[in-house]
Amino acid sequence: MTTKEFAKILQDKLTSEYGVELNVASKQQIYRSLALICRQMMSENHKKFQSKAIGTGTKQVYYLCMEFLMGRSLKMSLFNLGLDEVAKKALADADIALDSIFEEEPDAGLGNGGLGRLAACYLDGMATTGVCGTGYSILYEYGIFKQKIVDGWQQETADNWLPGGQVWIKSHPDQAQEIRFDGQAIETWEGGFHHVKYENYNSVIAVPNDMYVAGYGSNGVSKLRLWQAKAPSFDMSSFNAGNYNTAISQSASAELISKILYPNDNHTEGKILRLRQQYFFSAASIADILQNHLNQYGTLDNLADKVAIQLNDTHPTVAIPEMMRILLDECSYEWDAAFDICRKVFAYTNHTVMSEALEKWNADIFRNTLPRIWQIVCEMDRRCRADLAKAFPGDQGKIDYMAIIGDNQVRTANICAYTCHAINGVSKLHSEIIKDSVFHDYFLYKPQAFKNVTNGIAYRRWLLCSNPGLTHLLEETIGDGFKTDASELKKLEKFVDDKTVQAAAAKVKRENKANFANYLQKATGQVIDPDSIFDCQVKRMHEYKRQHLNALNIAAEYLYLKNNPNAEFTPKTYIFGAKAAPGYYMAKQMIRMICKLGKLIDEDPAVRGKLRIVYLEDYCVSLSERLMPASEVSEQISLAGTEASGTGNMKFMLNGAITLGTLDGANVEIADAAGHENEIIFGMLTPEVNALKGMGYHPNAFINGDNTAMAVLDFLEKGWNGENFNEVTSNLRNSDPYMVMADFKDYRRAQHDLQELYRDKQKWNHMSLKNISNAGIFSADRSIMDYARDIWGATPVK
Repeated sequence: MTTKEFAKILQDKLTSEYGVELNVASKQQIYRSLALICRQMMSENHKKFQSKAIGTGTKQVYYLCMEFLMGRSLKMSLFNLGLDEVAKKALADADIALDSIFEEEPDAGLGNGGLGRLAACYLDGMATTGVCGTGYSILYEYGIFKQKIVDGWQQETADNWLPGGQVWIKSHPDQAQEIRFDGQAIETWEGGFHHVKYENYNSVIAVPNDMYVAGYGSNGVSKLRLWQAKAPSFDMSSFNAGNYNTAISQSASAELISKILYPNDNHTEGKILRLRQQYFFSAASIADILQNHLNQYGTLDNLADKVAIQLNDTHPTVAIPEMMRILLDECSYEWDAAFDICRKVFAYTNHTVMSEALEKWNADIFRNTLPRIWQIVCEMDRRCRADLAKAFPGDQGKIDYMAIIGDNQVRTANICAYTCHAINGVSKLHSEIIKDSVFHDYFLYKPQAFKNVTNGIAYRRWLLCSNPGLTHLLEETIGDGFKTDASELKKLEKFVDDKTVQAAAAKVKRENKANFANYLQKATGQVIDPDSIFDCQVKRMHEYKRQHLNALNIAAEYLYLKNNPNAEFTPKTYIFGAKAAPGYYMAKQMIRMICKLGKLIDEDPAVRGKLRIVYLEDYCVSLSERLMPASEVSEQISLAGTEASGTGNMKFMLNGAITLGTLDGANVEIADAAGHENEIIFGMLTPEVNALKGMGYHPNAFINGDNTAMAVLDFLEKGWNGENFNEVTSNLRNSDPYMVMADFKDYRRAQHDLQELYRDKQKWNHMSLKNISNAGIFSADRSIMDYARDIWGATPVK
């Protein structure tokens, strides 16, 4: 498309939508018009893509996930559609900067962190590789939350993203599904036929809303179908009788389901709402999938040949008994035939070994909220126990542990493990850990089901779109094949010691750092030195991710510089970005400690030229796109054996940052790919962690005798300016569940090594280029092809 042709399409859209000329249109009007153009093109391309897939009987992949952290869509959509340059020129001709239009779009914050961002990356990967993929989730009216840091404390405000984000979404009320909660499910048998009658139930209508993701250099387009909860009707009789609150509250109760992502579940109402959310989107999605299949084939007998459903974590687990319900109650399948279909269709991705994240539902809540699903789960449990008794005769303890219902709880992970034909972890280490620990008995029961698919990222977002300087250098050095095939980055390895390439890469990094520093000053007023080391830890705030280990070291460096003002010290800027779950008190205390430590350093003229802390408020995808190109150190410091994979570590690597980390999650594969000598590794290995736990871990054994550890904990415990951090220090002294103190000494050694390496510019640039050249394996395109080959049995549409 020429610039002139695009300019006409844009002007026509501005005229039809707003009745304005481009030269007087507002930035918001231009943003919305560009979005509508992209949406229309992607919708048409999706129809063509699906038509080709249907014509060849290609398998459809459905990806169910509680969250999709999409970020902004305009920049990537223009880029993937090949319209970014013509759009830029068309607007430049009207003296408008396209970058300023991108700022009009809110982040679609329909996710919390790595889980949701991975799901978004996989939509891009499916579209680019030609796998027919549809994502399913909830159209949350409010995203995760907007984070404000007030005097060190996190405060949450509503993330009202829809007014600016709605333009990407097309509603289809004609394809709505009715979802039933509560009441009673009464089973009867008449003439040898099974009937289920529902009484006193409450209905909620699930209205589908679609957005699209275009593939790069591909005809593929993925669809994300988001369900919005609506009341089935308005209670006119109550309203007319003057009972306005009753009439309104019935609608509000139904619509609460799609109001906000992850309501607090530290009370019964929150638990019930979470279960309702999960069943709402799972049931609507299964109904939609089966309806689409029946429309095309007229039978469900071939469902397993034509449909693959991936359950991303345990949140959509109720999709399994819901499909059983439809097959049994509405399609008259026998149990064994129905369960065989489910077994072949469903696959499960595990994302954590944390017991609190493997959801268990109180049986009473489950029974009352989902009466028919409860009946099916009970029968699944009975049959599961019978099957396990054959596999493990006489081992009642093992059977009870593996069962679907136990301790008055419904165990979602066990439903997945018992039913799904594939169970995969998300890094090589994590996939081994789940076989050895949390799913060990199921691994013994069905070893062939266990797979690994290491996570991947939509690398074009974090390289081609976010880091044009590095992209241009790569084009000049190795050609542009890496844009469609990330493995081509490997060609850069020949140039890692080329002084010209090293100098050019260092120049790009310095410019990216200056750009980030300028953005930060304009956005927040904070001034940072682009010649300092940019040391970044950006991820969810959680004890297992150990941001407090990072903070302890910063406090140690602060005390060292106070005591040794003339010591040689390379200036460092520590950059944090993280949200804590609203009900997670310790995580909020960690944020307060980091922010207060940053303020103390900033107000101390003796150290602020050498040490800085920046806390990025309301960290999100678009902020990540600014930070990654400027990053130099990637903090991946979780306790070995706790992080499933990580994807931030891959984005940092791609942009040339050096991983400072434990051998945990995908850090293992990053170090293997780039060479262990090109990362800075510290800390215990997973077997050492397990051995220490087995002996009984006592943090004081590591604190006593370490003068720095004692000094830092005393310093933080006493605090300053009338504030202290004894909740954090007391936790570290007495329980330290994630062994911060055991790894503290080696972490300080790693930080010291980092300073030494950074002074050797040639060595540092060699390490950086080694990381970039070996980052291709962590592309979402590769992950999707692994799933398609090893789990889904899906063939891409060419």
